Amino acid sequence: MKRQLRWFIFGLAIVILFMASGCLGGDNAPYEDQSSEADLQTALHTLAPSSEAYPPARPLVLGFSQLGSESDWREANTTSIKEAAEEAGIELLFENAEQSQEKQFEAIRSFIDKRVDVIAIAPVVHSGWDEILTEAKQAGIPVIITDRSIDISDPSLYVTHIGADLYEEGVKAGKYLLDKMRDQEAPIGIVELRGTEGSSPSIQRGKGFQDTIKGYDEYRMLDSETADFTMEKGKQVMKTFLRKHGSEIRVLFAHNDDMALGAIEAIEEYGLRPGKDIVIISVDGTRKAFEKLVLGKINCVVECNPLLGPNIMQAVQELAAGRTLPKRIVSSESVFTEQMAEKEVGNRKY
Repeated sequence: MKRQLRWFIFGLAIVILFMASGCLGGDNAPYEDQSSEADLQTALHTLAPSSEAYPPARPLVLGFSQLGSESDWREANTTSIKEAAEEAGIELLFENAEQSQEKQFEAIRSFIDKRVDVIAIAPVVHSGWDEILTEAKQAGIPVIITDRSIDISDPSLYVTHIGADLYEEGVKAGKYLLDKMRDQEAPIGIVELRGTEGSSPSIQRGKGFQDTIKGYDEYRMLDSETADFTMEKGKQVMKTFLRKHGSEIRVLFAHNDDMALGAIEAIEEYGLRPGKDIVIISVDGTRKAFEKLVLGKINCVVECNPLLGPNIMQAVQELAAGRTLPKRIVSSESVFTEQMAEKEVGNRKY
């Protein structure tokens, strides 16, 4: 209505100016052109739409709760999210929980208070999310779960989960082991380095692996301990395994590359050859792990893609446009062996 009124007044001003020029017109009107142009410019300036009248649209605001910075994978995940948000023109409120679920709760409540458009969470642990996600739902803010999954009683508390199939990653690791060791003499002793206690990768990768080798009597799980997804803890726990089991250990399954890299140091200090005396299977696909694949110190890496930023930003934009998202968005991933490593190592972005 305001815009129509402006254009009506503009047209009326033009008519008045032409009438005024007619009254002053003729060859005896020396100031006709100057007077008409000055008045027209004034009218145009007055009637032109101003930036104050039509402010630019506010950018979408995403509140993202990252679980920590425990590994090269996580750092790559964070970088991907920040770069994708900037490229998409989405304002990102980023909070690092430093492996604390309580800090994630605090971050989510701050996002609710700030009335962000969407909340995304990379959860530290699998359970305990019902209450905080109910708060977000009551505030009318959609929630995206990224990377790790959660266990809740009401799936409607989040819109979609974007990330890898963690159980399938464990299955892939188990299938590689069965193929690699099919002609080896029994018993085949295995040790396992698990991730953060209670986290979905630790639970689901472990279950996928165990379910796959279940029923094969020649495989025996000697030990399984958490090493928090870190290189330092991976080395520390592997040292303990070696002291307890020594040459009985023929296979290591590490739930991420950083723990595997720490374990390699422990194995070499013990006097054994990683990748030869002990077959090593890891999950992630970082450049450092691929370098060990090239050297034959890791035998297999099951890829878990951290570059989820573009998928998350697309989901935010789809939600803002009122579109419906699938409940599960699985990232594309592969399995890499020693024979594939040299060709692939240069393609690693993290």
